[in-house]
Amino acid sequence: MNIPVVYQDKWLMVVDKPSGLLVIPTPRNEARTLTSILNSDAKAKGLAYRLHPCHRLDRDTSGLVIYAKGKSFQQAMMRMFKEKKIKKTYLGFVQGALAKAHGRISYPIDSQPSSTEYRTIKACKDFTVVAIMPETGRKNQIRIHFKRIGHPLVGERRFAFRKDFAIKAKRLCLHAQQLVFRHPVTGQEVRVKSALPEYFKLFLQQHRVSYEAKN
Repeated sequence: MNIPVVYQDKWLMVVDKPSGLLVIPTPRNEARTLTSILNSDAKAKGLAYRLHPCHRLDRDTSGLVIYAKGKSFQQAMMRMFKEKKIKKTYLGFVQGALAKAHGRISYPIDSQPSSTEYRTIKACKDFTVVAIMPETGRKNQIRIHFKRIGHPLVGERRFAFRKDFAIKAKRLCLHAQQLVFRHPVTGQEVRVKSALPEYFKLFLQQHRVSYEAKN
C-alpha cells in the first residue's frame, strides 16, 4: 500500500494516513495497520530503524501521523504532545450551519476536561467546512464534541444516526491536515501540511462548493 510520506529526516517521519486504516492494532490484534505496513516496507528496503507512532488517529480519520525512528525520539515527541507543544489542525465537514463562526467546545470526556476550538472556513447549504484545533487529546474528542453541540461530522456513524441528517457521505469527513512543532533534536520549527483528500474534493464538487485549500 502506498502511504504518502509528507516529511522525513534522520529522526522523524510524517505520513498521510488514509481513512479506514488503524495506526496500531486494537485488542482484536489486527495484523494490517499503518505501523505494520510502514515497518514491513522499511524492512523490505533494508533500513536499520523501526518506526514508532508518536500519537494516533482513529480508524475513520485520515491525515498526518508522526513516527519516530527509535524509541528515544518517540518518547520525546510523546512528551511534547502531553505538554501541548504540538499544534494540530484538522479539516472537517460538519452537519448544518454553526451558530458562531468561531468558538470553543468545552465538555468533559471520560470525566476528563476536554476543549476544542473551531473556526468556520466556508458555510455551505447544508453543511459547514471548519478548521478544528483540539486543545486536549481525548479519544474521539472532535467527534464527540461536535455531536454534543448538535452538528456531528458529515459521515459520522458511531456518534450520530445518518438518517437524521440530509447530507450523507461514504466516509467520516475529518482530516488531520496540519502539524506545527519544534523539532526535538534540531530545535527548528517544523510545519507539515497534507493535501486535501481526494474524497473531500469529490464531495465538494458533488455539492457544487468551490473551495481552495490555503497554504
